[in-house]
Amino acid sequence: MSRWRVAAAGLLALASCAAPATEAPPPERAQVPATGSNTFVYSGEATQGGWIRGQAPAGTVSARLDDQPLVIDGGGRFFAAFDRDARPSATLVARLRDERTVESPLTITPRAWDIEHVDVARTQGKTDEEFLAIRKPELARIAAARAISSPSDGWRQTFIWPAKGRISGRFGSQRIYKGGEAGSYHSGIDIAPGAGAPIVAPADGVVVLAAEQPFSLEGHLLMIDHGAGLNSAFLHCDTLAVKVGDHVRQGQLIATVGMTGRATGPHLHWSLTWRGARLDPLLFAGPMG
Repeated sequence: MSRWRVAAAGLLALASCAAPATEAPPPERAQVPATGSNTFVYSGEATQGGWIRGQAPAGTVSARLDDQPLVIDGGGRFFAAFDRDARPSATLVARLRDERTVESPLTITPRAWDIEHVDVARTQGKTDEEFLAIRKPELARIAAARAISSPSDGWRQTFIWPAKGRISGRFGSQRIYKGGEAGSYHSGIDIAPGAGAPIVAPADGVVVLAAEQPFSLEGHLLMIDHGAGLNSAFLHCDTLAVKVGDHVRQGQLIATVGMTGRATGPHLHWSLTWRGARLDPLLFAGPMG
């Protein structure tokens, strides 16, 4: 994994931190049937960088994961996810029509990340005013795209790989420098299928950002909102096949693999986030067939 790829991934992740502070959205009003399970029912990957999908208790009006409001669809289904550095426990909470609450504690399994200890001091690159003048508007566009809430239900689907090829960088990997200083961890997964290889939508969604003019680090950046707070980002694309506002279907061509922006070779960096939590795409798409 190259230094530039780590920098690009880290600064894309920074966009969520760079966004202006906003109040958390209110819990969405649910139309959960009055009959059914009296607790949360769910399945998925309850681990750092993982996710769950499930069914809220019968009669749920609103629900949350700890302090994070959840989108509950008309059938009572929900999606939630856990950051790479998530704490070992969390709680699903539902408020019912009769004002009672139902709580379901979760155990979040820790992961063993690929940590490389290097016996050199971390070098701090200089950031000049000219670069910042270019970078700040890019970060603002990324933050605005992540704030969009589309009506897509792609979050319900089993995700597929947007491209297939050699995995050249894994989610969560990180360098620890001399003196114990930690570098930014890799916020996505790098796939190297070769220049010009097709990139397809891993799930249904709405295009919320399509950088026709390459960004300074990410190059031709494409972002797709899958609904319920879940979105994908595709970095270093060569060409884009979709535009902002397009509704895309799983498996649809959306771009081609390139090395635009800061990249040392042609590859796709695919990242997933949910409400600011950084997620492991491998836990969504499974082993590459």
